[in-house]
Amino acid sequence: MSERIRGYRAFWPYYVSEHSRAWTRRMHFIGTTGAVALVVVAGVAGEPLLLIAALVCGYFFAWLSHLLIERNRPATFTYPLFSLAGDFHMWALMWQGRMEAEIERLAALGKREQTAP
Repeated sequence: MSERIRGYRAFWPYYVSEHSRAWTRRMHFIGTTGAVALVVVAGVAGEPLLLIAALVCGYFFAWLSHLLIERNRPATFTYPLFSLAGDFHMWALMWQGRMEAEIERLAALGKREQTAP
């Protein structure tokens, strides 16, 4: 990607394309769920060190999936805030069972853009 993405709306289709394999998305889901759980436990138990564990949990599963499954560079390194928002966006859609429909929607949009005059 040569041109820098300026807004989240433009970033989202790129983010989804970088998570094209189901197991990559599942690994992100596991890591994000673990991170959210650790943040909640840190707040309830008053254990701030669990916040570090939350970061490790979230990024470990995500980066491992990019290394072993997707075989691409995590978007976190280029777009850290958009990537974090994208992860929670994808996580929410997966919780709702709507991620596959979103992938199909974006694929249809991409095909329309490719055939536009």
